[in-house]
Amino acid sequence: MKVLHIGKYYPPFFGGIEKVNFDLVEGLNKRSIHTDVLCFNHSKGQSIENGKYKILRSKTLINVFSTPISISFFWKLRRIKKDYDIIHIHLPNPIASIALQYSGFKRKVVLHWHSDIVKQKKLKLLYGPFERSILKRADKIIVTSPNYLEASESLKPYLSKCVIIPIGIDSSEFSTNLPFREKLEHETKGTKVIFSLGRLIYYKGFDYLIDAAKQLPNDAVVYIGGVGELNSVLSQQIKSNNLEDRVKLLGKIPFNEISEYYRRADIFCLPSNERSEAFGVVLIEAMSFKCPIVCCEINGSGVPWVAGYNKSAVIVKPSNSDSLAEGINALLSNDFKRENLSYQSFNRYNELFRLDDMIKDTVNIYKELVK
Repeated sequence: MKVLHIGKYYPPFFGGIEKVNFDLVEGLNKRSIHTDVLCFNHSKGQSIENGKYKILRSKTLINVFSTPISISFFWKLRRIKKDYDIIHIHLPNPIASIALQYSGFKRKVVLHWHSDIVKQKKLKLLYGPFERSILKRADKIIVTSPNYLEASESLKPYLSKCVIIPIGIDSSEFSTNLPFREKLEHETKGTKVIFSLGRLIYYKGFDYLIDAAKQLPNDAVVYIGGVGELNSVLSQQIKSNNLEDRVKLLGKIPFNEISEYYRRADIFCLPSNERSEAFGVVLIEAMSFKCPIVCCEINGSGVPWVAGYNKSAVIVKPSNSDSLAEGINALLSNDFKRENLSYQSFNRYNELFRLDDMIKDTVNIYKELVK
């Protein structure tokens, strides 16, 4: 069996979808399922990398609506399609979907539905007919949570093809960093740490978390890791509210330090407030470190399901600083509840979000399709 995974980009470019794509491709090859990658180049030009598996990066001419445009992608897919039994596309990826439909590929197609097109309304209008066509063409559609499947208008006509495979991670990939742990423990001695992590963009809701910090106890500090277009806006918000000692923007956290923030955190907070946050991989990362969770009830998103609702997390109203502060304070003031949620979140991670399970379930789909 030979499989081609098609993604928008691929590491060393890392986003949420790219991480899932990478973990699957690496895991599938380790299980002797020959899997290659076709994607757009996140930098200039095009390239072919031949290592444990082949990575073909097509030249990107321009980005429109956050969508890479590439002419070479079309002819490259037509040229290599005959080498594969299954093509597995990570969506949303409009150009890849269109290219597949014009490639002449006749074998099995798996769609990995990470998210609907939510923000780009004009793109959704233009791409709509092609989206419906690729959904009709697909043999299986992988969806990452039952909540998202239930809420997606695009997927409703194709429910019989859909299968839920939650995203999984391997917590052992996070390294231990004892020198940094000692440094962090020293810096945060005598404080309660609320940790949050993500790109500084519109749907992450960090402005509400910063505002909520005004209602937290004096011994609480909020650490926000990540970079993005709202960095200067959030920095100014912190300064304007005299919160420099209460809220810290950490910027891009080195990978070998992330685990220590999770270990130190008394609470992990994901304040995302829009359905663009389809799953929230940082939630399962935090859960693997036994972090109690505070997040938002985002209508139509997988986030509250991932967090486990009120069994393993505190779920609050989205876009509401008062509600966010109330949820965080409820945990800070109750050591028993905080400890109980930490174990419940860890158990949920082990039950549903392990990388081996994601790979195994994907392999089972492949075997079913080519048997």
